[in-house]
Amino acid sequence: MHETINLKNQEILFDGIPNARELGGYRMSDGRTIKHGMLLRGGYLVHASTDDIRRLSEEFHVKNVFDFRTETERKYQPDTEVPGAKNTWMPTIDMYTDKKVESFPDYAYRDLANYLLTAAFTDKGKQLAHDLYPAMIDNEYTQLQYASFLQQIINTEEGAVYWHCSQGKDRTGLGSAFLLAVLGADRKLIIDDFDLSNVAYEQELTDIKQKIRNMGGGQEELEVIQAFIGVSTKNFIDSLGIIDSKYGGMDEYISNQLMIGENDKKILRDRFLEE
Repeated sequence: MHETINLKNQEILFDGIPNARELGGYRMSDGRTIKHGMLLRGGYLVHASTDDIRRLSEEFHVKNVFDFRTETERKYQPDTEVPGAKNTWMPTIDMYTDKKVESFPDYAYRDLANYLLTAAFTDKGKQLAHDLYPAMIDNEYTQLQYASFLQQIINTEEGAVYWHCSQGKDRTGLGSAFLLAVLGADRKLIIDDFDLSNVAYEQELTDIKQKIRNMGGGQEELEVIQAFIGVSTKNFIDSLGIIDSKYGGMDEYISNQLMIGENDKKILRDRFLEE
């Protein structure tokens, strides 16, 4: 059993980086804990203040920033560079192959909140909310991107790493889930960490859900908003079930789909865990 996790213990308060937090302090199944200040997750860096960037560089010594966003997202909201850190673009939503994952149209990223108010009432929006995590888990392109993400953390031999999408929840959350599993976290911890984004975005969720109700929306529409402004923890748990039933469990998925072997696990655990 691990301790109940709390957002306040994990969050990193920046001026302009949304949903920023760390994995430090989490206890793994072998009794060791993740070192503080090494594995950082969050949202995009487009609004990061000068002090935010300084802290990432000088306080946390970030050496690699992994950007999981699409080409369009990067175009409209480019990252502010972190001195001394490599910025590695690895879009985890497949928009390029013949098996691409359905995502938002390009124009949606200019005003995502208002776009979602409309999308919540459409069949396509509801289907996208339900299918996004399973589609990413099953997609070979996405698997290769997360495999590369884990391998490049292995290759980052010093300093901290920071990974993000736009709001630091879905794509970032999947990356965190895979990394936590590699480090030896149990399933409850993986789910609890994923769900912390709902705590981080609680006020935004409350506000936009009220707008949905005012527009005549019901439970279906509210679930779409939950999935896109916060995270759908239910859909995430269902996706873990797909990993179990289709791939033989998380260990097999990590080994076969993400190509992380026992020696890779040992390297990561020795580097990032402590007694």
